[in-house]
Amino acid sequence: MIDKIKQKPVIHQAVIYCRVSSVKQTTEGSGLSSQETRCNLHAKMLGLEVVRVFTDDVSGSIVDRQGVKELVAFLKKNNKTKFAVIIDDISRLARGVVQHHQLRDMITKAGGVLTSPSMEFSDDSDGMFRENLMASLAQHMRQKNGEQTVNRMMSRMVAGYWAFKAPIGYRMIKHAEHGKFLVPDEPLASVIREIYVGYATSRFGSLSEIMRFLDAHPSWPKSRKKTLSVERVSELLTRPHYAGYLNAPEWDIHMVKAKHEPLISFETYQRVQQRLTEKAKAPARKDISEDFPLRGFVRCECCGNYMTSCWSKGRNGKYPYYVCQTRDCELKGKSIRKEKMETEFEYILKSMRPSTELFSLASEIFTDLWDDKMKSRNLSKKSLEDEIEKTNRQIAQIVDRIVDTESLTLVSAYEKRIKELEIYRAETEEKVANCGRPLSSFDSMYRTALGFLENPYKLWENNNLATKRAVIKLTFASDIVYSKASGYRTENMAIPFKIFNNLVEKEGESSMRTEMVRIAGIEPARAYCPTDFKSGASTSSAISAIRHRKCFYWTKKSSA
Repeated sequence: MIDKIKQKPVIHQAVIYCRVSSVKQTTEGSGLSSQETRCNLHAKMLGLEVVRVFTDDVSGSIVDRQGVKELVAFLKKNNKTKFAVIIDDISRLARGVVQHHQLRDMITKAGGVLTSPSMEFSDDSDGMFRENLMASLAQHMRQKNGEQTVNRMMSRMVAGYWAFKAPIGYRMIKHAEHGKFLVPDEPLASVIREIYVGYATSRFGSLSEIMRFLDAHPSWPKSRKKTLSVERVSELLTRPHYAGYLNAPEWDIHMVKAKHEPLISFETYQRVQQRLTEKAKAPARKDISEDFPLRGFVRCECCGNYMTSCWSKGRNGKYPYYVCQTRDCELKGKSIRKEKMETEFEYILKSMRPSTELFSLASEIFTDLWDDKMKSRNLSKKSLEDEIEKTNRQIAQIVDRIVDTESLTLVSAYEKRIKELEIYRAETEEKVANCGRPLSSFDSMYRTALGFLENPYKLWENNNLATKRAVIKLTFASDIVYSKASGYRTENMAIPFKIFNNLVEKEGESSMRTEMVRIAGIEPARAYCPTDFKSGASTSSAISAIRHRKCFYWTKKSSA
């Protein structure tokens, strides 16, 4: 073709087409510029004037490209002029036989003549044979490169390194020892940790609540869409690499221990997976706002249904009320001022403070429980290691069965069982690693809990709606009942506050008569419970007995 152009110089102008495989290659390296330079030298040798340069940054296996579309549109617009289309190499046009011929036909029909400094294009049998051979070679090289890339990625995954784009919450760095390595990306890592722990502990009741939490979080990156989708949240909650494990089912890689730092424990991850498979719960109501924190917790004494809330328009403005709207209820439409209901509730919270002596007792009990837990964790390490050995033997036995069987159904069942055992082994290994090593210190673990027991009103007073609703859940074992005549009924307090209240002497109140027996008593032993002290015992004597005779346990004998 070059000879033809030289003999019959009917073509005086040329356009250049350059391509690299990714957007990253346009900023790193000199792929496009080196191709353009070589094509310009080829045009100069042929005596052609280069009028336009078209580029693409997509894979050679793709036909639908923006640069090619612009090239074809340019040729059609200037169809009265013949243009040479210069490419650096046949692989720059395409890396597939079918794709090559599709693009070549598009250029030819638009009036372009393909040429390259690397090879000669012609329409005779020998020329087409060479062209097909080179296109086939380009396709083979693309496929071979793909295979090598996949093999390297699989090897990295098996070794415990994430081989794809860094997931949200992590960023990829170049490490001297590990190469490309994931590290937590703050503050997003903390946000991911918060939604996992929040969903595992039922702080978030549904995926919709997490979606709204992320949408409102200032650190969460905003997408082109106005809001996240539930599917996106579900996908975030099913990524095991946040727990320090890698999965690639398409490569038959399952529960490989990762080298990067996990954001959550594997136990938390498993709890989240269990919740995702449980029956869906009703999403959080959008009409529950900062204005009415008690809505959804307070029931009407008359009908037992939840009281709703509203703003009523008065002569001088709007006024907030709680009201029962249940049909056929005697109190239907009878409004109760928001200030009255919430003031009475705050009075209850203020009255739930234990004495200094009782609070000191609770702190000592927490400390004892902490120490006992630490001892038991050290003792259980050996049994957990035995469980891991047992699990490894079971996996090896099942692998042997897979080798011997020819039934696809059995193979599928065996593979499913192996995955279950690998998950169990990962959980056990995490427990072994944490044996004797608390996740946090005693102070950091129980500071909030003790602060809440000391004064629940303090958390209620200066916090947001989510914290206020958490305070209600923690201080009462079930919903609160409100009477328009007498106010709140508080017999359903949570167990810690019941214990504190029952320890305080109340004149004229009968109580259960109990006596102390040692662990080897007639009835099965149980943990000491301050509420079971015999009638007439003072609070101070009860506390003293617990502090100095912790080896004693209590059992109920008879009613007073």
